[in-house]
Amino acid sequence: MTETTSQMVDRGGLIELDVGDDVRSSARFNEDIAPTQASERTWSKWNIAALWVGMSICVPTYTLGGVLTAYFGLSVGEALFAILLANVIVLIPLTLNAFPGTKFGIPFPVVLRSSFGILGSNVPCLVRALVGCGWFGIQTMFGGLAIHLLLSELIPAWAAIGGVGEVIGFFVFGAMNLYVVIRGAESIKWLETLAAPLLLAVGVGLMIWAWPNMSMTELLAQPPSRPEGASVYGYFFAGLTAMVGFWATLSLNIPDFSRFAKSQKDQIVGQVIGLPLTMFFFAALGVVLTAASETLVGQTIADPVNLIGMINSPFWVVLAMLLIIIATLSTNTAANIVSPTNDFQNIAPKLINQTRGVLLTGAVGVLLMGYDLLQKAGVIPPGVSLEQMYSNWLLGYSSLLGPIAGIMAVDYFLIKKQRLDVPSLYMDNHAYPAVNIAGFIAFGVPVALTLLSLLTGTMDWFYDYGWFTGSALGAIVYYVASKVLASSPQAGPAPIMANEATEQR
Repeated sequence: MTETTSQMVDRGGLIELDVGDDVRSSARFNEDIAPTQASERTWSKWNIAALWVGMSICVPTYTLGGVLTAYFGLSVGEALFAILLANVIVLIPLTLNAFPGTKFGIPFPVVLRSSFGILGSNVPCLVRALVGCGWFGIQTMFGGLAIHLLLSELIPAWAAIGGVGEVIGFFVFGAMNLYVVIRGAESIKWLETLAAPLLLAVGVGLMIWAWPNMSMTELLAQPPSRPEGASVYGYFFAGLTAMVGFWATLSLNIPDFSRFAKSQKDQIVGQVIGLPLTMFFFAALGVVLTAASETLVGQTIADPVNLIGMINSPFWVVLAMLLIIIATLSTNTAANIVSPTNDFQNIAPKLINQTRGVLLTGAVGVLLMGYDLLQKAGVIPPGVSLEQMYSNWLLGYSSLLGPIAGIMAVDYFLIKKQRLDVPSLYMDNHAYPAVNIAGFIAFGVPVALTLLSLLTGTMDWFYDYGWFTGSALGAIVYYVASKVLASSPQAGPAPIMANEATEQR
């Protein structure tokens, strides 16, 4: 039997790979990270928008305003403006890095093979995967708490088991998340499309409930916590950087979702509609509800799960907990499981398929939260809550992802000029090197400077504005290194089709 050769076919601007035996038999290929066919790219702008609504409405978003006012010295008005501006800014890498996913139907790890090499792509993939697993554990903890409070309302005896109930809720909620992702992209699309209008309606309802119990004028008039007379600019830009870093992870692996978009217009418009205003609204809701909590329940509470749990109405507590479970589920499945699942598959596609990648993500997430789970179960004495510790670590860790975003955009638009040899991205020893030295130089330089700044206290601005400095420096260094190393076989010199028209059928 004659071995068939893979070919790229243009379907009205969407490039489809007709997979042949050469790619199918490669150690770098499996069906779950294969390019989507044009017929599988069914997500409209409204599906993309719903995806972002579902991911944005979650407990961490609710607390962002409080984080900026308490830890970054901003006033309420400055904090809300920083959140809105940050999510407008993050649209730039999101939409740019979504382009190769939409055009070629390839997921994030495969896109990275162009800039870091076929094997080298595993390094940034695992960096991204570890962040995703950590956030999966944290969000699952929130979801598990909501399940525990829900069961405590429905079954009074359940409340007596205390922390053990939270641990059981953790594993139940985690299993729900993993099941949705194992079912595939259409399952995620269905969940996000269903959840988005429900979550928006709940947000509006909570705002109406809280609004009469606080004064927005007094809230906006509260002085910031920074030293009196201090310039606002340093505090504001540090807070802005942190807020951009909130979605730094998704600005990398957005091809995991854009590979299902109908067109570039759909992915761009959907993200513009779904992200900035949703983030701003839900962060503002957190500020308003926290301010109103003193009147509503007699004490200031910044955590929406605990706040709703104190409402003296079983019906509303049950309803609210169900909706919080849906909100956390819609965020966790898309934002924190899809990418690690694909990233782990990239290590050994023939050994790790989607189901195994999902289970591996869950296992790592549980391990990262293991100490906190043992505390809740009473196995070890209470100590510092790792939920907050991991949150701080992951937000800082996310700033190290900036260089990867800059490298990806420069590689696709300036070096490869939006032309990729897709069959070679799935094979060893073809158009792309095993390791692209230019990519690792561009990643290593800003990361080294970030760590130097953090450890020595010098160049504080480089760390404080880490996402901006990292992504800009990574982009510049990658462009220069790619040009300088263009003659080297390890540089990966723009392996594109000589003439796409001759490759089409």
